[in-house]
Amino acid sequence: MPGASKLAFFGVAASVGSLVHAGPCDIYATGGTPCVAAHSTTRALYDHYSGSLYQIKRGSDSARRDVRPLTAGGVADGPSQDEFCAGTTCLITTIYDQSGHNNDLTQAPPGGAARGPEADGFDYLSSAIGAPVTLNGHKAYGVFISPFTGYRNDEPNGTATGDAPEGMYAVFDGTHYNTGCCFDYGNAERDNTDPGNGAMEAIYFGTGDGSGRGTGSGSGPWIMADLENGLFSGKDHVHNEADPTITSRFVTAIVKGEPNHWAIRGGDGAKGPLSTFYDGERPDGGYSPMVKQGAILLGVGGDNSNRAQGTFYEGVMTTGYPSDDTENKVQANIVAAKYAAPATLNSGPELHVGSSVSLRVTTACCSDRYIVHDGGKVDTEVVNSSSDGGLKQRASWRVRAGLGNSGCYSFESVVSPGRFIRHSNYELRVDQNDNSKIFNEDATFCSQSGLNGQGNSIRSWSYPTRYWRHFNSLLYIASNGGPHDFDSANVFNDDVSYIVSAGFA
Repeated sequence: MPGASKLAFFGVAASVGSLVHAGPCDIYATGGTPCVAAHSTTRALYDHYSGSLYQIKRGSDSARRDVRPLTAGGVADGPSQDEFCAGTTCLITTIYDQSGHNNDLTQAPPGGAARGPEADGFDYLSSAIGAPVTLNGHKAYGVFISPFTGYRNDEPNGTATGDAPEGMYAVFDGTHYNTGCCFDYGNAERDNTDPGNGAMEAIYFGTGDGSGRGTGSGSGPWIMADLENGLFSGKDHVHNEADPTITSRFVTAIVKGEPNHWAIRGGDGAKGPLSTFYDGERPDGGYSPMVKQGAILLGVGGDNSNRAQGTFYEGVMTTGYPSDDTENKVQANIVAAKYAAPATLNSGPELHVGSSVSLRVTTACCSDRYIVHDGGKVDTEVVNSSSDGGLKQRASWRVRAGLGNSGCYSFESVVSPGRFIRHSNYELRVDQNDNSKIFNEDATFCSQSGLNGQGNSIRSWSYPTRYWRHFNSLLYIASNGGPHDFDSANVFNDDVSYIVSAGFA
């Protein structure tokens, strides 16, 4: 029903006497700027919405399931996902539009800047378990975007085009970001190319594109706008001291625009009010009037620039320019949802921080082999009680709290303290910790029950679709199916499951 407000679409009275139980899109509709796209894997964004939030596909048999809210207007049924995905991997294939405009988000196709790594050039899909959270104590999952991952809709219905006014908000993880371009949510080109300035209007979160243009105070990350050919924190490609570094665990980010006027607003998604970081004229150089094309993207730039990372929980796009008062009420609703991060991202048999462990292969071919390292290379070798002391040391690892996320683990070499297992170009290596952000993230891994029912499986925190896998004796981070030989689905569950025991050394 193009153009209809979500309130009318679901048969809810257009004038809401009380917004105590209203969802964000009910609030926007009451403010005269209804949602034309509403996406969330964590909750319903309308008080009466009980339809599908997102779809998952499991690796064992490619079966699919739609995940719905526990109750109308409520939190996603996270436990149903856990049940469906037990003993295998799951990907998020579709993020459904709750607005009734059919603006669903699916796997992003190749674009002018980049092809995705899949054989058809599409970007990767997100792991269904990469971003667990709770809302009012109920478990749910966000959308964890690693580099080369993205979602898009190039055939939108009802979104703003040209210089038409629009608003949008998103809730992100304020601790998951990088300098890559571009972790965006919002309005973009329909053909995945860069036709020129002003062709898109999307929320960006990160530390910029590396060009030094469009920065805020401090070192970032910042909420900015991707308006094509530039990330903007204010009127021009310049520093805006009023746009602050935001590192709260949950971030509410807002961008809205109308003819020759736009604004950036934001705040802590778990507490407090919104603040306005910019409110003024459009940038010079082809950004007024805007020439927006109305496509919708998540995790990538308008031309499929797909090197960024971030986490998305919910977001909407509206028709019309929302008032600050409406957005303030939406922020109150987000805070009332009580987003919270779990204390640990691990599950299954517990690993004890500070302990020394050894990890034995469970694949039938080679169950006498353990994960070892020889210099920087990580591979498997036969190890037993009669092996020499040097080999036993190289097969032993000290469990540490995750360098990039303390809810997971890092693995330090026993024989070479200060050197950790990390992934680099999908291979596992043992390198000296340089305390950089990228090293810490690449050296952080989360543990879960072994996918084949034995021991533990260990996945990358920063690429949660990818698990430690031995392949031709070498160790990789591998997905359950994918473009590389080591991504083969054959005996995947066995190859990524390890028996963890007390370290040989």
